Amino acid sequence: MLRHRYEPEAAMTAMKGIAVGLLMYLLLTGMSFGVEPRIEDVEFVSHDVTLSGSIVFPEQAPIHAAVVFIHGSGKQARNLAVAKRFAEDGIAALVYDKRGAGRSGGEYEGNQSVSEANIALLADDAVAALEKLSRHSALKEVRLGFSGISQAGWIAPLAAQKSKHARFLLLWSSPVCKVSEEDIFSKYTVDGDSVTVPSYAEALRARTERYIWPDFLGVDTDSGETLKTLSIPGVWLFSDNDGSIPVDLSIERLQSLRKNGHRYDYVLFSGLGHNNMGPTFATAVEWIKRL
Repeated sequence: MLRHRYEPEAAMTAMKGIAVGLLMYLLLTGMSFGVEPRIEDVEFVSHDVTLSGSIVFPEQAPIHAAVVFIHGSGKQARNLAVAKRFAEDGIAALVYDKRGAGRSGGEYEGNQSVSEANIALLADDAVAALEKLSRHSALKEVRLGFSGISQAGWIAPLAAQKSKHARFLLLWSSPVCKVSEEDIFSKYTVDGDSVTVPSYAEALRARTERYIWPDFLGVDTDSGETLKTLSIPGVWLFSDNDGSIPVDLSIERLQSLRKNGHRYDYVLFSGLGHNNMGPTFATAVEWIKRL
C-alpha cells in the first residue's frame, strides 16, 4: 500500500482543479449531470410463470455487451443498482425479480434452494431472461452473456449450457465445485469473512463425521463439471477474505479447466470479502470490453 502525508490545503487546491477540469470536460462533450439511463420494464415466461424485470440501457453508444444478472441465494428482487452500474460502462443489463419475489409470479423455494430441481429451475429462468434480451431490437448485434454472484456460480453455467445466445460468463464470488463442497466449507467458517480464511482441505479435515449428500436433494450440482461442457469464455472475481465459498478449491478447478483448453480467467483480490462487486466492477467491465 502506498502511504503519503495528507496536507489539507494542498489537497483542497488539487480537488478544485480536478472539479474545474471535470466540469469543462462535461461541457465540451455535451454530457450533463444526473442523467438517468433508460429503463424498460419487461416480462417473460418460464415454466408457465410470468417473471418481471427491467432492462437498463447505456445512455450513449456503443453498447459493448448485454448481460442477464443472476442473483445469489435469498428471496431477492431486481437489482437496479447493479444494472445502472453496468449501463454507466456501456453494457445493457436485464435484472429481474426472482420467482416468488417482487412482481414475479411463482413460488420462492427457500427450504431446498440448492436442490438439483431448484438450481435447474433458476437456470431455466435465466435462459428465458436471456431469450427476452436477445429479441430486443436495440441488441440485435450485441454480444450477450450471463453475470451473477455467489449461488449464480451453479446457475449461470447450467443456463449457458441450455441457451443458444450465451457468449460469456462473468461471475463474482461464485463457487467452482459441488454444492456439498461449498456446504462443508461454509459450515466450517459459518459464512464469516476473515483475514485468515481456512483452506478447503482444513475445513474437510475438521469434520468429525462423514458428509452425506441427502437423496431428496437430487444430484449434487457441480459447476466444474458443467463448465467442462462449455466453449465460451468466462471470468471469476474472487477475494482472499471470502468465508462463504472455497476460493482455493474453485481456483484449483479453474486452473485444471484452463489446462484443458477452456478460456476461463480469474482474478483474486486482496483484502475483500464475499460481497466484492463494488471494488472489482471496473475489472469486470474491462474484461467484457476485451472480448
